[in-house]
Amino acid sequence: MNADGVAAGTARRETPPAEAPHILVVDDDDRLRALLGRYLRDHGYHVSTASSAAEARATLDGMAFDLIVLDVMMPGESGIEFTRGLRRSAMVPILLLTAMGEPEDRIAGLESGADDYLTKPFEPRELLLRVATILRRTAAPPPATATTCIKIGEFRYFPARDQLLRGDEPVRLTTAEADLLRIFAANPGETLSRHALSERLGGSTSRRAIDVQIARLRRKIEPEPQNPRHLQTVWGRGYVLRAD
Repeated sequence: MNADGVAAGTARRETPPAEAPHILVVDDDDRLRALLGRYLRDHGYHVSTASSAAEARATLDGMAFDLIVLDVMMPGESGIEFTRGLRRSAMVPILLLTAMGEPEDRIAGLESGADDYLTKPFEPRELLLRVATILRRTAAPPPATATTCIKIGEFRYFPARDQLLRGDEPVRLTTAEADLLRIFAANPGETLSRHALSERLGGSTSRRAIDVQIARLRRKIEPEPQNPRHLQTVWGRGYVLRAD
Protein backbone atom coordinates (compact mmCIF):
# COMPACT_ATOMS: atom_id res chain seq x y z
CA MET A 1 0.00 0.00 0.00
CA ASN A 2 1.31 3.46 -0.91
CA ALA A 3 -0.25 6.82 -0.15
CA ASP A 4 -2.73 6.43 -3.01
CA GLY A 5 -3.66 2.98 -1.71
CA VAL A 6 -4.52 4.39 1.69
CA ALA A 7 -6.80 6.97 0.15
CA ALA A 8 -8.47 4.42 -2.09
CA GLY A 9 -9.12 2.04 0.80
CA THR A 10 -10.63 4.63 3.12
CA ALA A 11 -14.30 4.37 4.07
CA ARG A 12 -15.68 7.29 6.10
CA ARG A 13 -17.12 6.44 9.49
CA GLU A 14 -18.42 8.30 12.52
CA THR A 15 -16.11 9.69 15.20
CA PRO A 16 -14.53 6.80 17.14
CA PRO A 17 -16.03 6.11 20.58
CA ALA A 18 -14.14 7.36 23.63
CA GLU A 19 -13.02 3.85 24.57
CA ALA A 20 -11.52 3.12 21.13
CA PRO A 21 -7.76 2.34 21.07
CA HIS A 22 -5.42 5.29 20.63
CA ILE A 23 -2.71 4.84 17.98
CA LEU A 24 0.39 6.98 17.42
CA VAL A 25 1.48 7.12 13.76
CA VAL A 26 5.14 8.13 13.27
CA ASP A 27 6.33 8.85 9.73
CA ASP A 28 8.42 11.63 8.21
CA ASP A 29 6.38 11.55 4.96
CA ASP A 30 3.77 14.26 5.56
CA ARG A 31 1.28 12.95 3.01
CA LEU A 32 1.49 9.31 4.04
CA ARG A 33 1.34 10.22 7.74
CA ALA A 34 -1.83 12.24 7.20
CA LEU A 35 -3.44 9.53 5.07
CA LEU A 36 -2.59 6.78 7.55
CA GLY A 37 -4.03 8.85 10.37
CA ARG A 38 -7.25 9.52 8.47
CA TYR A 39 -7.56 5.90 7.36
CA LEU A 40 -7.22 4.56 10.91
CA ARG A 41 -9.63 7.16 12.29
CA ASP A 42 -12.17 6.22 9.64
CA HIS A 43 -11.93 2.63 10.85
CA GLY A 44 -12.67 3.33 14.48
CA TYR A 45 -9.38 4.38 16.11
CA HIS A 46 -8.23 7.52 17.84
CA VAL A 47 -5.02 8.69 16.17
CA SER A 48 -2.19 11.09 16.96
CA THR A 49 0.75 11.66 14.63
CA ALA A 50 4.43 12.59 14.82
CA SER A 51 6.91 13.34 12.07
CA SER A 52 10.07 12.11 13.83
CA ALA A 53 11.33 9.97 16.68
CA ALA A 54 12.00 13.09 18.74
CA GLU A 55 8.43 14.35 18.26
CA ALA A 56 7.07 10.86 19.05
CA ARG A 57 9.08 10.74 22.27
CA ALA A 58 7.74 14.13 23.34
CA THR A 59 4.19 12.99 22.57
CA LEU A 60 4.66 9.80 24.58
CA ASP A 61 5.80 11.85 27.58
CA GLY A 62 2.37 13.42 27.83
CA MET A 63 0.00 10.76 26.53
CA ALA A 64 -0.56 7.00 26.71
CA PHE A 65 -1.09 4.94 23.54
CA ASP A 66 -2.34 1.44 22.80
CA LEU A 67 -0.12 1.01 19.71
CA ILE A 68 2.57 2.80 17.71
CA VAL A 69 2.67 2.49 13.91
CA LEU A 70 6.27 3.44 13.17
CA ASP A 71 8.18 4.05 9.94
CA VAL A 72 11.67 2.54 9.95
CA MET A 73 13.47 4.82 7.50
CA MET A 74 13.36 8.29 9.04
CA PRO A 75 16.09 10.95 9.05
CA GLY A 76 18.01 11.24 12.27
CA GLU A 77 16.90 8.51 14.66
CA SER A 78 15.53 5.52 12.72
CA GLY A 79 12.47 3.53 13.70
CA ILE A 80 14.71 0.62 14.76
CA GLU A 81 16.77 2.86 17.03
CA PHE A 82 13.65 4.46 18.47
CA THR A 83 12.10 1.05 19.18
CA ARG A 84 15.25 -0.21 20.86
CA GLY A 85 15.43 2.86 23.09
CA LEU A 86 11.73 2.81 23.94
CA ARG A 87 11.90 -0.83 25.00
CA ARG A 88 14.20 0.13 27.89
CA SER A 89 11.31 1.87 29.61
CA ALA A 90 8.00 0.99 27.92
CA MET A 91 6.20 -1.99 26.42
CA VAL A 92 3.68 -0.18 24.22
CA PRO A 93 3.12 -2.39 21.14
CA ILE A 94 4.93 -1.33 17.96
CA LEU A 95 4.11 -2.13 14.33
CA LEU A 96 7.02 -1.23 12.05
CA LEU A 97 6.42 -0.02 8.48
CA THR A 98 9.27 -0.17 5.98
CA ALA A 99 10.13 -0.44 2.32
CA MET A 100 12.92 -2.88 3.22
CA GLY A 101 11.56 -6.40 2.93
CA GLU A 102 14.60 -8.63 3.22
CA PRO A 103 14.60 -11.28 6.00
CA GLU A 104 17.53 -9.54 7.68
CA ASP A 105 15.52 -6.33 7.90
CA ARG A 106 12.55 -8.11 9.48
CA ILE A 107 14.84 -9.82 11.97
CA ALA A 108 16.45 -6.50 12.90
CA GLY A 109 12.99 -5.10 13.59
CA LEU A 110 11.98 -8.03 15.75
CA GLU A 111 15.28 -7.99 17.63
CA SER A 112 14.77 -4.31 18.43
CA GLY A 113 11.56 -5.22 20.29
CA ALA A 114 8.84 -4.56 17.69
CA ASP A 115 5.66 -6.64 17.81
CA ASP A 116 5.21 -6.93 14.06
CA TYR A 117 6.67 -5.76 10.76
CA LEU A 118 4.77 -4.73 7.63
CA THR A 119 6.53 -4.15 4.31
CA LYS A 120 5.52 -1.31 1.99
CA PRO A 121 3.57 -1.36 -0.24
CA PHE A 122 0.78 -3.21 1.56
CA GLU A 123 -2.96 -3.59 1.25
CA PRO A 124 -5.06 -1.31 3.48
CA ARG A 125 -6.96 -4.27 4.93
CA GLU A 126 -3.69 -5.95 5.89
CA LEU A 127 -2.74 -2.93 7.96
CA LEU A 128 -6.10 -3.11 9.76
CA LEU A 129 -5.69 -6.84 10.37
CA ARG A 130 -2.18 -6.41 11.78
CA VAL A 131 -3.31 -3.57 14.04
CA ALA A 132 -6.34 -5.53 15.28
CA THR A 133 -4.24 -8.63 15.93
CA ILE A 134 -1.66 -6.75 17.98
CA LEU A 135 -4.31 -4.93 20.00
CA ARG A 136 -6.13 -8.19 20.70
CA ARG A 137 -2.92 -9.81 21.95
CA THR A 138 -1.99 -6.91 24.19
CA ALA A 139 -5.41 -6.04 25.58
CA ALA A 140 -6.07 -6.35 29.28
CA PRO A 141 -6.65 -10.01 30.15
CA PRO A 142 -10.25 -11.16 30.53
CA PRO A 143 -11.58 -12.17 33.94
CA ALA A 144 -10.28 -15.52 35.11
CA THR A 145 -12.44 -18.47 34.14
CA ALA A 146 -12.16 -22.21 34.67
CA THR A 147 -10.20 -23.45 31.68
CA THR A 148 -7.19 -25.51 30.71
CA CYS A 149 -4.04 -24.31 32.44
CA ILE A 150 -0.49 -25.34 31.57
CA LYS A 151 2.13 -24.85 34.28
CA ILE A 152 5.56 -23.70 33.14
CA GLY A 153 7.70 -23.31 36.24
CA GLU A 154 6.33 -20.35 38.18
CA PHE A 155 4.09 -19.42 35.26
CA ARG A 156 0.58 -20.48 34.29
CA TYR A 157 -0.55 -20.35 30.67
CA PHE A 158 -4.22 -20.37 29.64
CA PRO A 159 -4.35 -21.28 25.91
CA ALA A 160 -8.05 -20.49 25.49
CA ARG A 161 -7.43 -16.81 26.18
CA ASP A 162 -3.72 -16.46 25.31
CA GLN A 163 -2.93 -15.42 28.88
CA LEU A 164 0.38 -15.99 30.66
CA LEU A 165 0.47 -15.30 34.40
CA ARG A 166 3.35 -15.11 36.83
CA GLY A 167 1.56 -15.54 40.11
CA ASP A 168 -1.46 -13.31 39.61
CA GLU A 169 0.34 -10.82 37.38
CA PRO A 170 -0.17 -11.00 33.58
CA VAL A 171 2.95 -11.22 31.46
CA ARG A 172 2.77 -9.24 28.24
CA LEU A 173 3.49 -11.23 25.09
CA THR A 174 4.06 -9.87 21.61
CA THR A 175 1.97 -11.32 18.80
CA ALA A 176 4.82 -13.59 17.67
CA GLU A 177 5.57 -14.77 21.20
CA ALA A 178 1.90 -15.55 21.85
CA ASP A 179 1.63 -17.47 18.58
CA LEU A 180 4.70 -19.56 19.41
CA LEU A 181 3.63 -20.28 22.98
CA ARG A 182 0.19 -21.37 21.77
CA ILE A 183 1.78 -23.83 19.32
CA PHE A 184 4.10 -25.28 21.94
CA ALA A 185 1.32 -25.49 24.54
CA ALA A 186 -0.79 -27.49 22.09
CA ASN A 187 2.13 -29.92 21.66
CA PRO A 188 3.85 -30.25 25.06
CA GLY A 189 6.75 -32.67 25.02
CA GLU A 190 6.81 -32.79 21.21
CA THR A 191 9.90 -31.60 19.38
CA LEU A 192 8.96 -29.09 16.69
CA SER A 193 11.40 -28.23 13.92
CA ARG A 194 11.91 -24.70 12.67
CA HIS A 195 10.22 -25.74 9.43
CA ALA A 196 7.19 -27.07 11.31
CA LEU A 197 6.96 -23.90 13.38
CA SER A 198 7.20 -21.74 10.26
CA GLU A 199 4.41 -23.73 8.60
CA ARG A 200 2.14 -23.36 11.63
CA LEU A 201 2.85 -19.63 11.68
CA GLY A 202 1.66 -19.30 8.09
CA GLY A 203 4.83 -20.17 6.21
CA SER A 204 6.23 -16.62 5.97
CA THR A 205 8.46 -16.67 9.07
CA SER A 206 12.12 -17.44 8.41
CA ARG A 207 14.06 -19.91 10.54
CA ARG A 208 16.29 -17.13 11.81
CA ALA A 209 13.24 -15.09 12.85
CA ILE A 210 11.92 -18.11 14.75
CA ASP A 211 15.22 -18.37 16.64
CA VAL A 212 14.92 -14.69 17.56
CA GLN A 213 11.38 -15.15 18.88
CA ILE A 214 12.36 -18.28 20.80
CA ALA A 215 15.13 -16.28 22.50
CA ARG A 216 12.67 -13.50 23.39
CA LEU A 217 10.10 -15.97 24.74
CA ARG A 218 12.78 -17.64 26.86
CA ARG A 219 13.63 -14.30 28.45
CA LYS A 220 10.06 -14.15 29.70
CA ILE A 221 9.51 -17.70 30.97
CA GLU A 222 12.96 -19.01 31.90
CA PRO A 223 14.80 -18.30 35.19
CA GLU A 224 18.04 -18.65 33.21
CA PRO A 225 17.36 -17.99 29.50
CA GLN A 226 20.88 -19.13 28.55
CA ASN A 227 20.23 -22.47 30.29
CA PRO A 228 16.53 -23.12 29.53
CA ARG A 229 14.59 -25.63 31.59
CA HIS A 230 11.20 -25.33 29.90
CA LEU A 231 11.66 -24.27 26.27
CA GLN A 232 14.57 -26.47 25.31
CA THR A 233 16.63 -26.92 22.16
CA VAL A 234 16.83 -30.44 20.76
CA TRP A 235 20.02 -30.23 18.75
CA GLY A 236 19.57 -30.97 15.09
CA ARG A 237 15.79 -31.30 15.45
CA GLY A 238 14.18 -28.15 16.85
CA TYR A 239 12.56 -27.03 20.08
CA VAL A 240 10.37 -28.63 22.75
CA LEU A 241 8.27 -27.28 25.62
CA ARG A 242 8.74 -29.17 28.88
CA ALA A 243 5.66 -28.23 30.89
CA ASP A 244 5.33 -29.20 34.57
